Amino acid sequence: MSNVLHTDPNPTGTLGGKAKNLFRLQEMGLRVPPFAVLPVEVLEALVPQEIRAGDAGQIRAFIAQSTLPAEWVTEILAHFPEARYLAVRSSAPDEDGTTFSFAGQFESYLYVPPSSLADRIRDVWASAFSERVAAYRKHHQAAGAFGMAVILQEMIDAEVAGVAFGANIANGRRDEKLISAVFGLGEGLVSGELNADHFTVRNGEIVSQLAHKTHQVVLNPDSSGGTCQVPLEPHRHDAPTLTPEQIRQIADALEVLAREWGSPQDIEFAIKNNTLFLLQTRPITGLPAAPDVSTPESEGSSRESGSGEYTLWDNSNIIESYPGVTTPLTFSFIRQSYEVAYSLFSQYLGVSERVVKENQAVFANTLGLINGRVYYNLKTWYHMLAMLPGYSLNARFMENMMGVKERFDIPDNYRLSKGQAGWRILKMAVRMYARYLSLPRKRREFMALLEKTITHYKGLDYPAKSAHELMQLYRHFEGTLLNEWKAPLLNDFFAMIWFGRLQKQCEKYLPQFPNIHNDLLCGSSDIISVQPIHRTGALASQILADDELKDLFITGAPSTLWQRLQESTAPNYLSLKKSIDQYLADFGERCVGELKLETVSYAHDPTQFIQILKTYVETGLTTERFSARAESQIRQQAEQQLEQALRGRPYVRWQLKSTLRKARELVSARENLRYERTRAFGIVRELFTYMGRRFEAEGLLDDDRAIFYLTQDEIFALIEGTSVTQNARALVALRQAEFEKYHQQDPPPERFATYGPVYQSTDFEANRQDEPQAGEGTLKGIGCSPGKVRARARVVLHPGEVPSLNGDILVTTSTDPGWVMLFPSASGIIVERGSLLSHSAIVSREMGKPCIVGVTGLLKTIKTGDELEMDGSTGHIRIIQPES
Repeated sequence: MSNVLHTDPNPTGTLGGKAKNLFRLQEMGLRVPPFAVLPVEVLEALVPQEIRAGDAGQIRAFIAQSTLPAEWVTEILAHFPEARYLAVRSSAPDEDGTTFSFAGQFESYLYVPPSSLADRIRDVWASAFSERVAAYRKHHQAAGAFGMAVILQEMIDAEVAGVAFGANIANGRRDEKLISAVFGLGEGLVSGELNADHFTVRNGEIVSQLAHKTHQVVLNPDSSGGTCQVPLEPHRHDAPTLTPEQIRQIADALEVLAREWGSPQDIEFAIKNNTLFLLQTRPITGLPAAPDVSTPESEGSSRESGSGEYTLWDNSNIIESYPGVTTPLTFSFIRQSYEVAYSLFSQYLGVSERVVKENQAVFANTLGLINGRVYYNLKTWYHMLAMLPGYSLNARFMENMMGVKERFDIPDNYRLSKGQAGWRILKMAVRMYARYLSLPRKRREFMALLEKTITHYKGLDYPAKSAHELMQLYRHFEGTLLNEWKAPLLNDFFAMIWFGRLQKQCEKYLPQFPNIHNDLLCGSSDIISVQPIHRTGALASQILADDELKDLFITGAPSTLWQRLQESTAPNYLSLKKSIDQYLADFGERCVGELKLETVSYAHDPTQFIQILKTYVETGLTTERFSARAESQIRQQAEQQLEQALRGRPYVRWQLKSTLRKARELVSARENLRYERTRAFGIVRELFTYMGRRFEAEGLLDDDRAIFYLTQDEIFALIEGTSVTQNARALVALRQAEFEKYHQQDPPPERFATYGPVYQSTDFEANRQDEPQAGEGTLKGIGCSPGKVRARARVVLHPGEVPSLNGDILVTTSTDPGWVMLFPSASGIIVERGSLLSHSAIVSREMGKPCIVGVTGLLKTIKTGDELEMDGSTGHIRIIQPES
């Protein structure tokens, strides 16, 4: 064989993608029609250098006028001594690759007789330089190598031919295979001129969709070669093109190819005398994102949407702490915090240290970051629940108590015998009772430790510290305080139990007063969350009492106001500045997104608080407007109802009032401890902010806030010399671009499922879990603060959007403590996310504002300006239609 025609899979010349794949099929032992290749370099050698240096049009014109050497045709025909006709096919260097297929862009010819062989080779070669190929490359930005190798292949007189895909190209499912087939050659199918049968294969099951077929493509009978369409015999119009055995044979070939190539393949096939020939294979390009469904289905891991590792994601509660898009630094910090805290807490509840260590991956994955938003991984929370000793005795009861609606597969090392479980639960009960009794003392000790630690850290000179010193300060802070968070977790645990107990007892003994358990919790004056409102109101009163300050706050911009307060030595200015400074010292970290490290708090930018104070002054929201009368009246009325209804039942009354006392204490402590968490996070924010400033000063980053786009481990690795990426600027730029897209996108649904690798499928909306739909004109949520209100709706996505609600009903997706400044000007509060123990519910009860949370579809149903009637006791919301 000369150097012109190649039959070796490893020649010195360039064969192109399609030819390489044919050689690979041949080496695998799969049946491929005999073929040979004219490499790119062999054809290029016919083109003078000056023509090769020209544009595609010049090269194409030269090829059209050229003549192939006669000995080439002789050599080709000698290689196929028994073939009457050949197929002449393209094989460009970047054709049939993983990114671009170039499907249909190059020329190919079937049933080529010897007399036309040279012309068809030239035509295929010239198609590499066509205008449509140039347009394809430009559209797809495919700047690959130019040129063309040409495949010569023995022509198969196919009785049936078609294409097949190793994955479902319609929905992206990797566990389904699609096969399309026609009678005769596959040319009519590829061109779209003929109807084809479609077969879907999944787990060995075949679903057929037969077409009405009237024609087939066959050899042109006039002996000139080429193809033509001829009518099918009537009895074959609706007959299947493939037998079940042939379908399974094709599906098996696709399985073999997927394993060999590592990805689903797109093949062309032909069948002659019941023998399957593979004509080409290439990776499927443009396959839709879809779950990995390659793992076998099993109980607890399979769902209707597919098999694979099933995980349920939910952010209905955590969105209150981490609203909107959250940066990599915050996510890496809270993920580690949750892992450490709940590992310790599980041991506190009686889970053995061995089980905790063996399941560290469970604790490390309680949270996920989906399109930049923080979600709970409910599967890991379920697994943590299943570690508790009581789970083995009564799984369903434990699941109902904890509000878990999904069942997941439980690892074997969680499963205890009933005897072991009984002994452990007894030990846990004794231990938990002792911890319950010691909780007030533990809270005091924690608060003392926290106050001492935060006071120490607030007194440090951060600007003077190096990045390494700041890192060491963080690690000391983490070891001293963040890893000692058991008291708040215990308080949360007991608050949930006692609140649930209060609700159950009220339903049992006071059924005539729905939602009385919420009324009884109103007016808890020891909740710290409302103090910023009262303190801000007092500041507004101080300003309104002074005409000069009042005029300044009504007419001045926040930045101007803050500058005047800093510069003026007038007594009234100094007095107000001192009061504001004290407020910022006490509540400077209490702001919107206060638990997100990237948030610029009031302590860092006081002008944000000045803007709020300005709004209070402008709208007259003073201390007098915040009297506790409303909430006290609700509380007193509920207590009177309790006394009257349980008159003559002293034991029940004592029992319920005892439960109420503990619930009030624990719920108040829960909200107050949450504020302490805010203060602790403020120290962490301070440490990383100054690390960012050091990185900027040292040239690692372009600006100090870029640090929030690195993870905690990446920051420390840059300091300690263990980073695998030294170009932090490039990494930050990549992250910033990605997270900017997340800001522009609609957020994923509140709850959805994923299967297999989470980011393999990004269509989270498609896996939304079914949610109950409200009737037309009505919505239902969780009533958590009593009162009936009829007013206009005001949809607010961020509290900075509006200075005051002026008596409208606040309608939003979620709130955090920073929203509390808007509550006084609202007549009622309706929140899409949340629970009876969420911040908005607790503060609304404290302020005596009607509040409903957990309203599915709220922002899709209610728009600003809608007239609403809400009942904070029952959770009912009615949209009042305007009269026609």
